[in-house]
Amino acid sequence: MKREIRSNWDQAVLVCAKCSKRVDGGFGDKGKTPLAKALRKHLKLKKGRKGAAGVVEVRCLGICPRDAVVVVNGAASRIWHLVQPGADLDEVAASVGLSGG
Repeated sequence: MKREIRSNWDQAVLVCAKCSKRVDGGFGDKGKTPLAKALRKHLKLKKGRKGAAGVVEVRCLGICPRDAVVVVNGAASRIWHLVQPGADLDEVAASVGLSGG
């Protein structure tokens, strides 16, 4: 039996939760928001599978850079991005390939 669930996502981006925790958030207006949450808010994405894109926090991607968060676009998984705390969210979204909803 095959079962499927549709989403409205054009892109899916994975953000390392462990890296976000290690840099104490570091994003958003006050610099205390985790990257995944800051990207969702900045791009005005709807919650869950109703959004135009998915920004999903995963446990650990195994890179563990110093003072950066690892981000991977599911469609272009050969390139992994290291995002410094306080980075411009427009630039982060553009480099990862995200567009707003």
